Amino acid sequence: MEVLSSRILLRPADLDRSRRFYRDVLGLPVYREFGPPDDPGMVFFLGSGFLEVSGHGAGTTGSSPMIWLQVRDVRAEHERLAAAGVTIDREPRAEPWGLVEMWIADPENVKIVIVEIPADHPLRRDRRT
Repeated sequence: MEVLSSRILLRPADLDRSRRFYRDVLGLPVYREFGPPDDPGMVFFLGSGFLEVSGHGAGTTGSSPMIWLQVRDVRAEHERLAAAGVTIDREPRAEPWGLVEMWIADPENVKIVIVEIPADHPLRRDRRT
C-alpha cells in the first residue's frame, strides 16, 4: 500500500476539553478545523504527522486511537485487501465531508480508516500564504 499521508485519530468523550488540552496546554499548532463552527474537529501538526481530535467517543473516557491512512485509490485498496482476506468493517463510500473512506481493523482491533481525497476537495489546495 502506498500511503500518501497519515494521522492519529482521537474521538474523546469531551471534545472541547481535548481541543483545549492539545491547542492551549500542549500548544500544538492547528493545521485545520472542519465541521460545525461552534463545535469543530481540529487537526493539529504533530511533528511530521498529524493528530485529529474530532467527534465523540463512547463512554466517559472516549475510544481507542485510530489510524488514518490516505491512499491514491481507496477502491483499489478495498479489492486488494479483501482478496488478502482482510475483514472490511465498512465498504468504501463518499462521506458528507467529501472524503471517500473505508474502515478495517488490525489484528488487535485497532480501527484503521483508509481515505481517498478527491481532486476537488479543499485538502488538495495549498493553504500557505
